[in-house]
Amino acid sequence: MVKDPTYDRNWAGNYEYSASETVFPQSVEEIQERVARSRRAKALGSRHSFNGIADTDGTMISLERLNRVVELDRTNGRVKVEGGIRYGELCAYLDERGYALPNLASLPHITVAGACATATHGSGDRNGNLATSVHALDIVTADGEKIAISREDGDGTLAGAAVGLGCLGIVTAITLDVIPAFRMSQTVYEGLPLAALADRLDAIFSAGYSVSLFTDWREASFNQAWIKRTETDGGHDREEAAFFGAVRATERKHPVPGLPADPCSEQLGIVGPWYERLPHFRMDFTPSAGEELQSEYFVPRAAAYDALCAIERLRLRIAPLLYVSEIRTVAADELWMSPCYRQDSVGFHFTWKPDQEAVYRLLPLIEEALEPYRARPHWAKVFAMTPDKLRLHYAKLPDFERLVARLDPDGKFRNGYTERYLTGGAESGLRD
Repeated sequence: MVKDPTYDRNWAGNYEYSASETVFPQSVEEIQERVARSRRAKALGSRHSFNGIADTDGTMISLERLNRVVELDRTNGRVKVEGGIRYGELCAYLDERGYALPNLASLPHITVAGACATATHGSGDRNGNLATSVHALDIVTADGEKIAISREDGDGTLAGAAVGLGCLGIVTAITLDVIPAFRMSQTVYEGLPLAALADRLDAIFSAGYSVSLFTDWREASFNQAWIKRTETDGGHDREEAAFFGAVRATERKHPVPGLPADPCSEQLGIVGPWYERLPHFRMDFTPSAGEELQSEYFVPRAAAYDALCAIERLRLRIAPLLYVSEIRTVAADELWMSPCYRQDSVGFHFTWKPDQEAVYRLLPLIEEALEPYRARPHWAKVFAMTPDKLRLHYAKLPDFERLVARLDPDGKFRNGYTERYLTGGAESGLRD
């Protein structure tokens, strides 16, 4: 048993877990035995959730020692990995063998299982969230048995399980679809007016394979636009001096104004491997723990500019509490609990200063401003939306609840968060 500050709190330090013990199995068989004799259990990944979604008052089962590549299937273009592997580790392995993943999150330090379970995503008009690459899952269920769920089953269950929110069991292995490796560059532009998106939003976000806009909301503009282009993208080698009114940066930039750019992925149009450009940050720079909170909301792409204007009207309230906000596009998918289910979306991400009380007072104002646009919050970040409002956004929630009831009939993998939002239980609050 471990009681250690490293594992008692999440990555940011704003949430303290309730687990009675934390264990570190070295095999699937150990996980099966632990789950079978536990009253409550939950998987622990890179601890990058900002609320209680991964909490348990029972046994916390760390996957950090299950971090191997199990098999590379060159015939079918798939890789099977253990649930605790981090994207940075997997990507280096794939690239060396001529393969890639189509999309990555901002940080390469997060685990594959945790990122897929919460529909974590990167950016790009044609890029779905990370769980859209899932072909199959190995899950240890409440009775300690191991089951496999695959796209090849043909019954649609994988669409419900890929974004499983930790409710179905312990994901011990994941099979991902892969594509041929590619190379790309990244160029940063400074000073993009918000007004430029009024009638050119599609042109701006289609300017690269992946496009991210950053603002501190001190002005009605974006401090930076990060354009990531593959070698086959049109305009890859042009390196325009201007971008819809923004000016090309002549030195590397950090998304947060004033911070050194050393932790960031290469910029200035320098070509390199996909996995060293798609994330915003380098694998060899460990992100600092704590000192921030995160929120994110997804709105339909067609409503993105109007929703941005609604946020801009709150910027005097937002800016003092904010490090930076990132705006990026995500393609629609068919995954039941994905915020982008059947909806091309634009994500509004907020990285907050660690003033938790002030942030929680502000979130209802942001959500009220975004309510006309049917904004959906990121499952693993801080939000204030009530269960009744959130549940209205998920047409497949009843099907998901039936899947949870089938695989976990006694609620071994439930906690206060899941009972509040996913099973219609009494409200308990994100900060319980």
